[in-house]
Amino acid sequence: MRGNIYIYIAAMSLVSFAVRVLPLTLIRGQIENRFIRSFLYYVPYVTLAVMTFPAIVEATQSPVAGLLALTVGVALAFLGAGLFPVAVVCCLVVLAAELILC
Repeated sequence: MRGNIYIYIAAMSLVSFAVRVLPLTLIRGQIENRFIRSFLYYVPYVTLAVMTFPAIVEATQSPVAGLLALTVGVALAFLGAGLFPVAVVCCLVVLAAELILC
């Protein structure tokens, strides 16, 4: 990364700006296509999942503790538990697993 840092910052700013402005200028009306609408609806969820799942496993000292917490969290969420209880239980699962495994 040798070179002028301001060129990198300017390029990053232009790309970020273009990604936000181009859809607003190119698409004027409501999107009628069902496939495109459903695709755009699920993009934020997929992006969040792609960023979150690797961090769950890599944030712990043992990947097994992260996988256990992920499994317990998914099960609790599936059973209808809220975000806060799921987060607390997952933290406790990681703590217990780290104490047992290390």
